Amino acid sequence: MNLKMFINSIASGFLLMIVLCLGTQNLKDKTKLQLGFTETVPLPTGFVIGLSIVVGVVSGGCSAAQLLESHNKEE
Repeated sequence: MNLKMFINSIASGFLLMIVLCLGTQNLKDKTKLQLGFTETVPLPTGFVIGLSIVVGVVSGGCSAAQLLESHNKEE
């Protein structure tokens, strides 16, 4: 059951990433991100925001699967 939840979380994140990449191809407003001492290539603002949402969905689903597993072992 928990493996199923983990796989669903990864699959939904992958599908969201595909939709995000298709949707941000024609955006003109691009900015660079500062990462410590370096910076990224110019990325559309919508892509950066969408990427954070996708990462949140995947990490939330994976952590919920882990918490559900540890909760079931206690019972």
